[in-house]
Amino acid sequence: MILEFEGKTPQIHPSAWVAPTAVIIGDVEIGPDSSVFYGAVLRGDVNKIRIGARTNIQDNSVLHVDEDAPCTLGDDVTVGHMALVHGTTVGDGTLVGMKSALLSGSVVGAGALIAAGAVVLEGQEIPDKSLAAGVPAKVRRELSDEQSASFIPHAGRYVELAKRHAGI
Repeated sequence: MILEFEGKTPQIHPSAWVAPTAVIIGDVEIGPDSSVFYGAVLRGDVNKIRIGARTNIQDNSVLHVDEDAPCTLGDDVTVGHMALVHGTTVGDGTLVGMKSALLSGSVVGAGALIAAGAVVLEGQEIPDKSLAAGVPAKVRRELSDEQSASFIPHAGRYVELAKRHAGI
């Protein structure tokens, strides 16, 4: 469901795919070859949401904003099932684990891994190529170049999976 809010209508690239049960509201831009799966909600009501190319938002995830904290996801980002991404900036090629929460004003660097169930606190910064886990999330270690690069093909698989769901 694509909904206008206070004069702002979501802008979805023609090559992106949005599941019929996903809800996209207001000031939201979704980049090329990105996908939003079933039950996900992207609510750009009091600020903007920007999603780069080849990024996938998996089932039942929620992206929202604060008046002073937009939500920006780079290219090749994977947001796992049931994750909460709230007023956060996420760098290119990052994997956000299932049921994790990224709170307002947090910044997650490129090529990072946020472990399943982790909670990144308000204003917290996770460096590029870091593994962060726990409640609250703590950086456990730096990822190798090979480990960090492994998330990009995962995002690519979701580009292909979205095409299958779209019947292309």
